[in-house]
This record gives sequence, structure tokens and C-alpha cells, in this order.
Amino acid sequence: DTGLTNAELQRCHQHVHIPTNPDFSSLNLAAAVQVLAYECRQAFLALADASSSAASAPEREVDQPFGVTWDNPPATHADLERFFVHLEQTLTAIEFHDPDNPRQLMARLRRLFMRAHLDSMEMNILRGILGTIDKRLRDKS
Repeated sequence: DTGLTNAELQRCHQHVHIPTNPDFSSLNLAAAVQVLAYECRQAFLALADASSSAASAPEREVDQPFGVTWDNPPATHADLERFFVHLEQTLTAIEFHDPDNPRQLMARLRRLFMRAHLDSMEMNILRGILGTIDKRLRDKS
């Protein structure tokens, strides 16, 4: 078994790389989960330690996790998937994307937008842009 397919990997919101010994380069799922759980716990403890240190030393600022806050809820998985379908249809309609010769375009765009951690308002803006492009294309034909 070789793990996830490219199509399955494209549906993931985050990818991680776990460095391993080159002589034993693969981890089973349970081992990978253990490594990630351990690293998450270490990061949580470091954050908690930084928070308690900041409370005793007010001149020191503590970074928020991921360095981001949202004024709207994050876009849902379903919203993101609908957006990617709409984006591909629109890019095909304007002949920017050739589905017969995709060359990783959609995979790269998916990765780009997933890194942005879009919120619901940002998703609405992007869908509005695509909708306007679609309308202009229909009006021209």
C-alpha cells in the first residue's frame, strides 16, 4: 500500500512531513498519529508556558496560535469544495484551465487557497467574483 492517492491528498486541508530514518522511511498510520499527537502536545505546553510567562512579565507579547484571528467564522469544508468546483468551471469557461491537460493547476490553486484559511465572508467575495465572471460570459453569448 502506498498511502493516499493524489486526489485524496488534494482534499486534505493540511499536509505534514514527518522526517524519518532513510533506512525506515515509512510510518504506519498509528505511528504517524502518535508523532503528531506528541508534537501538538509539545506545542500546546510551550504556548501555555509562554502565556504564563507573559502574565508575570507584561512587557512581553504572546503570539496567538497561527497569528490570525477572524471576524467571521472559517469557511466550511463544503463551502470550500463548492468553491473549487465553481473555480474550475469558470477557469475552464474563460479557457485558462484545460481539463484535458490540467498540469497541476487546480492542485496548486487548491493548495494556495487552503493556505489562506478563508473565512465565510472571504469565500462569499470569491464566489461573487466567479459569479460575476460567469454572468458576463453568459451575457456575451
